[in-house]
Amino acid sequence: MAARTPQKRIVLQGHEPGTRSLPDCSKGPAPSYVYLLSPANASGERAKLLFRPQATFELAHRLRTAGISIGEAFSFMSSLYFRGKLEYTSVFARSVNGVPGTLVITASGGLLRPETVVRFDELAELSREKIVARNPKYRDPLQRDLRALSDAIGTNGRVVLLGSIATKKYLPLLVGALGQRLMVPRAFLGLGNMQRGALLLRCSRERRELEYVCAADVLAKPQ
Repeated sequence: MAARTPQKRIVLQGHEPGTRSLPDCSKGPAPSYVYLLSPANASGERAKLLFRPQATFELAHRLRTAGISIGEAFSFMSSLYFRGKLEYTSVFARSVNGVPGTLVITASGGLLRPETVVRFDELAELSREKIVARNPKYRDPLQRDLRALSDAIGTNGRVVLLGSIATKKYLPLLVGALGQRLMVPRAFLGLGNMQRGALLLRCSRERRELEYVCAADVLAKPQ
């Protein structure tokens, strides 16, 4: 059975963690932030458990019946890193010009709200594509939604990527669409996924926001 297209889309109406400060590449009023979360690894062991046809635990049962949110699905697949990202943004994200404060990058569905409900076939469809820029099934929906996001946030809005900054999965496409409005946490530089997840959970508990720097500057530096 073909997967249904989830109901979503953007609605257009270093340092230790510290207080939010004006990013190095910003001028004028302090910006508001929209957070983009990279997806969980859909080929990991926990993802395989969730997709297993024989799975009977509660989350797997709901996935096959009423459906579960993308946030729930990815938090199960990535119980530390994605859960940390989601908890962090639940504390600090705010709507910007009618755009949700948190959006999730997907492998084939562009940007989705974390509360978007999907069933088994939909989640499988959203997760099966390779996240590489040369893959049009990943690239084209993402670029479409990034154009809408760029228009919606205007010149003063800022977008923070909570995801890989050492690979070319996200930064080149995001910087191409958002330019110097795209930020990354300074503290992410040099940290692995598990360390980032733990850092985000600690920041969430302590209500301390990370310092952000321009992603374009990070992209320009040799990795």
